[in-house]
Amino acid sequence: MKFCKPIPKSILSLDVGIKRIGLAYCDPLCITSNILPAVNRFENHQEIKIIRNHIDELNLTGFIVGIPLDEECRMTTQAIDCKKYGQLLSNELKLPFSYVNEHSSTWESSNRFGIKKDKSGLIDSFSAKILLEQWIEEGPELEELTGKHQIKY
Repeated sequence: MKFCKPIPKSILSLDVGIKRIGLAYCDPLCITSNILPAVNRFENHQEIKIIRNHIDELNLTGFIVGIPLDEECRMTTQAIDCKKYGQLLSNELKLPFSYVNEHSSTWESSNRFGIKKDKSGLIDSFSAKILLEQWIEEGPELEELTGKHQIKY
């Protein structure tokens, strides 16, 4: 599925993993993208407070969540978890968002930024940066979920 370049806006990108969530953001004109420290996931979702603080401090207007589809663009177990997490965030944050296919983003960030055997979450945030750069170039446009259906993967 091919999308159009989205309207520039300041957004947060999330690379959702089992243990951590990598974070990156862009300026309102989508000229620069920067990483933020990855946050640990908790069973009670207390990391959402940290995510909300970043959104408020940086005046971000939406977010994207990476969905790790397989080579044939099918949902994986992790993709299902990421999709559920995106819906949870949408309900909590009340911001427009979209999903982005993140197939091989961790591999690409490892090669592109030279990160090996990382346990700090740095590779997760660089993966979020790659997702963000992909979104800036390819979209899809962020969508409000009120009365609308999000892109189905």
